[in-house]
Amino acid sequence: MASEARPAQPKSILRGHKAQIHATAFIRRNERLVTGDADGFVVVWDLTIMRPRAVWRPHTNAILGISGWGPDKIITHGRDNKLIVWKLGVDDEARMSTALPLDPSTDSRQDPWMLYMLEVNTMNFCSFSSCPFLQGSGDAGSELLVAVPNTLASEAIDIYHLPSPARRYTVKLGDKNGMVMAVSISDHSSGTTLIAGYENGVVIAAHFTPETGAWTVEYRAQAHSQPILSLDISPSRDFFITSGADATIAKHPFPAQTISQRTDSGNSEAPPAAPNTNATNEAKGAKPRSLLAEALQNVPQPTTTPQARISPGTQVQTEPIKVVNTKHAGQQSLRIRSDGRVFATAGWDNKIRIYSTKTLKEVAVLKWHQAGCYAVAFAEIDPPPADGADKQSMPQDNASEKTQDAKSQDAKQEAGSLTVIPKVIEMTVREKRIKEVMSAHWLAAGSKDCKVSLWDVF
Repeated sequence: MASEARPAQPKSILRGHKAQIHATAFIRRNERLVTGDADGFVVVWDLTIMRPRAVWRPHTNAILGISGWGPDKIITHGRDNKLIVWKLGVDDEARMSTALPLDPSTDSRQDPWMLYMLEVNTMNFCSFSSCPFLQGSGDAGSELLVAVPNTLASEAIDIYHLPSPARRYTVKLGDKNGMVMAVSISDHSSGTTLIAGYENGVVIAAHFTPETGAWTVEYRAQAHSQPILSLDISPSRDFFITSGADATIAKHPFPAQTISQRTDSGNSEAPPAAPNTNATNEAKGAKPRSLLAEALQNVPQPTTTPQARISPGTQVQTEPIKVVNTKHAGQQSLRIRSDGRVFATAGWDNKIRIYSTKTLKEVAVLKWHQAGCYAVAFAEIDPPPADGADKQSMPQDNASEKTQDAKSQDAKQEAGSLTVIPKVIEMTVREKRIKEVMSAHWLAAGSKDCKVSLWDVF
């Protein structure tokens, strides 16, 4: 009974940063954990051995956000006004430094190959959000939409397209809400949904319909009395959850049904063409463009910069699904697990809290850090494996060995062998570690104490 009453303990502690941890993200089917700190350093951890595989400094200021893109790309967002896409596959790790930021190493750390760099606004302390661009012409996952606060207007949001890279839209959802504090973007068959949390505690969801070529506000609510710190959309896109500097956690409806009904009943006319701003300026008698403007004429410009509007006859939802006062102020980095059952927050009071997405009730409190927690991340959880699913997760070398064994058995059978005994292939220690890591229900938490805790939660 005494052992059951003991508080939960982390499975592992990752040490090596010398500044507070601001961002964490699992990549490559949970084989790697990427962490970023306040000095701009990024560490890629191999979870099979709990050791670094790559260490470099992509930014000269604090890391705001990290995300994986496919099997060989990592996106980093820093307070140096840059968002960078790096190429870092398994083969690329061999030439990377493994000297941790805390190590007194004088060797220079080599950067991965830089694919794209965007000049963005980081005055808001708001991390970027990205999603696959399903409306694109490329293969699935080859194109990305990235949402960040606008460079000039703190209430507006820029949406970029990769790999162009070009700014597609600038969306402004209000005039008196303060700065954008959290943003999330989602692309689906009916269009693109953008959700933003603001400094005054308001959250707004807007939708872009390709048929109309305009953004429409679908949902607006104020469940928080303090700035919204984080938000996340459920994997099934039926709700999203917000947390703020106050003690409130709110569950909001994702306006998918309203969106689908309107797009299904709407016509399929092509979106209106973007206005010719140069012609408009000439018609109004504006001054001719400068030589610098002429020289920059061929620089890619956003296709449209629309102001979000409320369509006639569209009723904006204003009621959250559920609002709970947790009595614990300052919960940020809210993340919903890939199965949609639970979500976690990083607390300024040193604790990581896990809640039920259905009831918003607190189901677990993880306490180990001695300073405030700033970042959490869930590992991806795969559905129950079907027959033969384990074969796909085996390394390529093992798969090729199995193919050769099958061929040799077929050859023996054709030669007249009376009995064919299948060869039992035992998993190596590394293969067992990889399987355990990929199937573990990891929760990573980064703290002000410069440490990362790894938990294996239900």
